[in-house]
Amino acid sequence: MSIEQGRATDAGHAPKESGLKRVVAASMVGTVVEWYEFFLYATAATLVFGKYFFPATGNDLDGIIQAFLTYAVGFIARPLGGIVFGQIGDRLGRKPTLQLTIVIIGVSTFLMGCLPGFADIGYLAPALLVALRFIQGFALGGEWGGAVLLVAEQSPNKTRAFWSSWPQAAVPVGNLLATLVLYIMSTTLSSEAFLGWGWRVAFWLSAVIVFVGYYIRTNVSESRIFLEAKELVEKEQAVSYGVFEVLRKYPKGIFQAMGLRFAENIMYYLVVSFSIVYLKSVHKYDTSSLLLALLIAHIIHFAIIPQYGRLADRIGRKPVYLAGAILGATWPFFAFPMFDTRNAVVIVLAVTIGLILHGLMYAGQPAIMAEMFPTRMRYSGASLGSQVTSIFAGSLAPLLATQWLKDTGSWLPTAIYLVVACVITAVAVLSLKETKGVALEDVDMEDAAREGLLTAGRR
Repeated sequence: MSIEQGRATDAGHAPKESGLKRVVAASMVGTVVEWYEFFLYATAATLVFGKYFFPATGNDLDGIIQAFLTYAVGFIARPLGGIVFGQIGDRLGRKPTLQLTIVIIGVSTFLMGCLPGFADIGYLAPALLVALRFIQGFALGGEWGGAVLLVAEQSPNKTRAFWSSWPQAAVPVGNLLATLVLYIMSTTLSSEAFLGWGWRVAFWLSAVIVFVGYYIRTNVSESRIFLEAKELVEKEQAVSYGVFEVLRKYPKGIFQAMGLRFAENIMYYLVVSFSIVYLKSVHKYDTSSLLLALLIAHIIHFAIIPQYGRLADRIGRKPVYLAGAILGATWPFFAFPMFDTRNAVVIVLAVTIGLILHGLMYAGQPAIMAEMFPTRMRYSGASLGSQVTSIFAGSLAPLLATQWLKDTGSWLPTAIYLVVACVITAVAVLSLKETKGVALEDVDMEDAAREGLLTAGRR
């Protein structure tokens, strides 16, 4: 099939809405499972790991900083996973790649729940934790690109941002489940029991729910546009796919994707991770109250993301994303004074507003990145642009903020840090061309024209 023959209208491009909903559900369920496991580590690093896997120093922030260092290992591994699984996904398909990543994450998370602590085996305990965290992050690096592209490539052109925002909405659901399990454990058990064994239950549960996600992902099919692109690559030896090809042909797109991700990634982990550190260390807020605040915020975050996706389809990707970058820069300047009130309602409101503003950037990411790269290298381009940024953004954000809090006793350095990040992201947004309603076939056509394949495609 030629590229021109493969070009379709909205009606021909996407499956019927019932079929599309099944694809969305398959993508979301697996994503919920995998991000449940990843965010479980984030919350446990704040509440448990600093005390359990590291030696006591007399300062609780030291243990949290050490735990965040192991947390950062997962982010360092994610670009490697994005490269490896992006290559696999562009060559073999989105479906088998997603099945593989969910199994790897499930096994590594279950084993984390089995690890002995520092008091039992000394420094071998954090070493094993780091190894499992690396494996977990490696697999997750290939998860995001496949999950969102599975939906984006089968969505109608006019509503792609809305449909592909649902896998994004699955992320707060995963975080919600992780927070909920830890909340139940922390409220029903004594502090000694929770630190001793209660936190392990949340990790062991991953062994159960991973089977659900894997099974559902066996019942989805590849998108038509991917199968056609794969056929073209196999037929035309002049074209290639994957990581090295996207770096060679679309370096600007990679840097734009990294810029888009920068402030969004930093802001998210400041809201959901550093907020806990600040409230617990500065105001000695109890664990259960903090987890309850996050529960409420995650529910609203889940509800608002698809609405922002719908808005991006209506008025464009750029204005919605730019609004998120600008408004996100203001968050710490009112959120931390709200935290300082120590009023439960005000604290919940501050965290919730943070995630509402974050959603402006987060909802449209899948559609934007899908529309930036041609099909033959889309998995690699989206994964690389997204996951490399996590090394310099999400992995360092809670660590730097906690260190600055320890050194200065103030949240102001963290606020300035987020402002700088938002400026970088705003510049990246302004450098984009608006792609609202674009057909992915047209993106492939432009790529084929650059490669001189349009004539060959007519043979």
